[in-house]
Amino acid sequence: MTPTLDLARALIARPSVTPDDAGCQALIAERLEPLGFRIHDLRFGEVTNLWARRGTAAPLFVFAGHTDVVPPGPEEAWTSPPFEPTIRDGVLYGRGAADMKGSVAAMVTALERLLRRRPDLPGSIALLLTSDEEGPAVDGTVRVVEWLTERGERIDWCLVGEPSSHARLGDRVRIGRRGSLSGNLRVLGRQGHVAYPDLAENPIHRALPALTELVSETWDEGNAHFPPTSFQISNLQAGTGATNVIPGHCDVAFNFRFGTESTPESLQDRVTTILDRHGLRYRLDWTLSGMPFLTSTQGPLVRTVQAVIHELTGIETELSTGGGTSDGRFIAPTGAEVIELGPVNATIHQIDECVRIEELEQLSTLYERIVETLMTGPAS
Repeated sequence: MTPTLDLARALIARPSVTPDDAGCQALIAERLEPLGFRIHDLRFGEVTNLWARRGTAAPLFVFAGHTDVVPPGPEEAWTSPPFEPTIRDGVLYGRGAADMKGSVAAMVTALERLLRRRPDLPGSIALLLTSDEEGPAVDGTVRVVEWLTERGERIDWCLVGEPSSHARLGDRVRIGRRGSLSGNLRVLGRQGHVAYPDLAENPIHRALPALTELVSETWDEGNAHFPPTSFQISNLQAGTGATNVIPGHCDVAFNFRFGTESTPESLQDRVTTILDRHGLRYRLDWTLSGMPFLTSTQGPLVRTVQAVIHELTGIETELSTGGGTSDGRFIAPTGAEVIELGPVNATIHQIDECVRIEELEQLSTLYERIVETLMTGPAS
């Protein structure tokens, strides 16, 4: 067993289903405090957050991640229990192995090796962890960033340990993410008997032409960094439970994933224009989960990560903004350069989630070299 594997197994064994941290952050704090990190336990609502910083000088490099995991689903479907870390054929299985307790373990062991070897490392290093990334994400990283802003602590570079890789470690990193805008639409009608449609107003029938237009709409063409904005209906619900009743309303949940070619305001305006053109009576509530962000490919963080991955693996990594959202969306607006680098994401949120042990060790080495290179002279 190696230190990275041991720590990953210890974290997986803690059933930290969001928003429960289950003691993960306390375990990590115990490892970091002897290295000179000042520990801040930040609790907001039901969420546990950790800010651990070593040093006071600029620049400030931050590892960011989360200790919460999604529910395991039916445990009987797992080959081995989800919270009993199990090794089979060089692969570590367990909920959170890839998303993202493996990354967190790699961060900690990378810092342990680096700081024991280079205790005089210039600048400052910090670790930001939350137990609210897989949940509503309202009392986690976003609250910690607000707290840091109030204290005048400014992040220069942030590496988020989300599982970014596609087929092998380091083949893809995220330099940004799309924004997420959700709508909850209620189309109003008039309830009545299906045999007397003239005495009722079917909200499903009224909604369908408008929904067809929304689904068919081209919202933008995307750009060099972001694909075209996508519109997806995630839920459509109506009915009273009886087959002979026209319902009084129809509920539609939908989501936009958008880049920098559209704004939340422009998307909202275009949706309401379409709904109004079809003469619908409706109520519509919006939720903006995050704005798109993009880190410059010419900045020291991206250039250093590319150089280190190539040096240690021989891979020319792909720079991507795909996937869902991450807590990087809360850190990037502060002016920090943000990148995401983590394990292969093929099994995240699935039954028998796993990560190759060899890749865990490689990830820890990548993290160590990235921090050292940045703090002693970024790639030019």
